[in-house]
Amino acid sequence: MPTLQMRARRTLILVLAVLCVLPAHAAPRPPLVLAAASLQESMNAAADAWARLGHPRPILSFAASSALARQIQSGAPADLFVSADEPWMAAVDKAGRLAPGSRTVFLGNRLVLAAAAGDRRAVALDRAGPLLAALGPARLAMADPDAVPAGLYGKAALQKIGAWDRLAPRIVRAENVRAALALVERGAAPFGIVYATDVRASPRVRIAGVFPAASHPPIRYPVARLKASTSAEAEPFRRFLISARGKAIFARYGFTPL
Repeated sequence: MPTLQMRARRTLILVLAVLCVLPAHAAPRPPLVLAAASLQESMNAAADAWARLGHPRPILSFAASSALARQIQSGAPADLFVSADEPWMAAVDKAGRLAPGSRTVFLGNRLVLAAAAGDRRAVALDRAGPLLAALGPARLAMADPDAVPAGLYGKAALQKIGAWDRLAPRIVRAENVRAALALVERGAAPFGIVYATDVRASPRVRIAGVFPAASHPPIRYPVARLKASTSAEAEPFRRFLISARGKAIFARYGFTPL
């Protein structure tokens, strides 16, 4: 089965092919939006709402923010980038890829411990003991803690509560936060560190515990228009996303408007 990363690359290739055959008098080209994997349901809902207003529906490509940022740094064509953290957006900005003045933080999230829906255990996450006891000898799923935002947040939280050194050898590293969630859904790992919104999107998992906000950097989602954008719809859609109406859509999926 193709991974999210593979599907993202295929989407980019498809968009390039479409651009090559569009006539000059065609309707406004829909913007290509590269968005963090955790935004799948909410960003699709925002794109649908934008289309209902009479605009061409944006083309959405989802993957880990780290993977998307690297694609942009390598020159991949796109119009908007929505990251699950500020450092990867800053990296794209440092590479000179962002349109000046278009970078805006607009959403927040919570970091949680996901368990299978049938597992009714509650795990306190203000210290290492309860998590280590609940996990036992099993492995813990999380997005790559060296690159992917959800993994970076998770590593910081585990370090803060004193559990990282003991758990690091037993981490199952996933390519993005949704892949980590899938491991818990399939029973490949009893627990996974994901966002609260990811758990909300799946009936097969539940929240076993919430990491204290002070245990990790604030979870903030910035959006920006890329300097290489060629879609006249890109900036209007970006403004829609950060508007009260746009943020209300994301709030329905559990995100915190900022």
